[in-house]
Amino acid sequence: MAAPSDSASDLASDPSSDLAFDPWDPAFVADPYPAYAELRARGRVVYYEPTKQWLVPHHADVSALLRDRRLGRTYQHRFTHEDFGRTAPPPEHEPFHTLNDHGMLDLEPPDHTRIRRLVSKAFTPRTVEGLKPYVSRLAGQLVADLAAAGGGDLLTDVAEPLPVAVIAEMLGIPEADRAPLRPWSADICGMYELNPSEETAAKAVRASQEFTQYLTDLIAARRKEPGEDLISGLIAAYDEGDRLTEQEMISTCVLLLNAGHEATVNATVNGWWALFRNPAQLSALRADHSLIPSAVEELMRYDTPLQLFERWVLDDIEIDGTVIPRGSEVALLFGAANHDPAVFTDPDVLDLTRPENPHISFSAGIHYCIGAPLARIELAASMGALLEGAPTLTLAEEPSRKPNFVIRGLEELRVEIGRK
Repeated sequence: MAAPSDSASDLASDPSSDLAFDPWDPAFVADPYPAYAELRARGRVVYYEPTKQWLVPHHADVSALLRDRRLGRTYQHRFTHEDFGRTAPPPEHEPFHTLNDHGMLDLEPPDHTRIRRLVSKAFTPRTVEGLKPYVSRLAGQLVADLAAAGGGDLLTDVAEPLPVAVIAEMLGIPEADRAPLRPWSADICGMYELNPSEETAAKAVRASQEFTQYLTDLIAARRKEPGEDLISGLIAAYDEGDRLTEQEMISTCVLLLNAGHEATVNATVNGWWALFRNPAQLSALRADHSLIPSAVEELMRYDTPLQLFERWVLDDIEIDGTVIPRGSEVALLFGAANHDPAVFTDPDVLDLTRPENPHISFSAGIHYCIGAPLARIELAASMGALLEGAPTLTLAEEPSRKPNFVIRGLEELRVEIGRK
């Protein structure tokens, strides 16, 4: 990410000085939703000086801007850093940016269109549907082990190993090589927080270098001996002469791994923590497992695993009379949008039977999450396995939140399983 320009602060007075919105305050991180209500009451857009971003908290605006081509995940397909009034990232961060900037999530057309089309050839609905038995079997085994132990940490015992194993299996990463995947991902994703520290950047750079070297070697091996895995599919994928470059392939694999489990891990623990705090809803779910599909959607909405999505303003836009000029950055607040009373009746109430649930936890537009169908399969499988295999699951101790704001999760979720 380029360093912010100071010029943006001249565009508005600082209405953020008395906001409850404070992504570095542990109390806010623990429960940001009252602050979101205050933001929505302030208006449709609020300038936030500490990050030099325009905060957008309303569902209609977030949804529309995700589809607005005047905004982009990058600006470098049209402008230099200087053209855009930004400062280039420091050279020592280059390994992270090389890895990050060649993935679909941070590209715009035509490169985004080309890569997503090629990835889609290897990431088909049929492939995802074919994973259902494996996902269900693995979820059942993980829950059985948890039950045999009488409980444990739902985060490390179920929530993490399930999606990591599934996406690693899809990519064709040998089981013996999977231990560093989660730490690499965590260190890289630290750079997606607001104003990351130099320590965070150093960890991300190191993880980027190590992950890149590992995938370079693995891709070379798959070129010699292709398999039935996603990496082999990406090597073979082409369309009208287009192929993935080596760097695009590496970046795509990292993106699929990181995005393929981060949201699912956090949605799982956020969801169960919400269920424990809403015992009537948990009881209803235990009594009627047919609620699992709607429960997955409601829990994704209720405590959104990705709270904020950043976009650059490529051409001037106007929101409710406020002109946001080219070169600005907007922060689309998914968590605030998912609690907007203009769209959701009683948005702060957990309702597993909510009939209509147009949450935007998987984003929208051209950057809609390509792995959303797989995430839903994994969330439903782990929920079903826990309801079936651990029907007496209870909370052992109140968890603490991770200090992160953008990627919202728990440090751990200790649970107990008693006898029926």
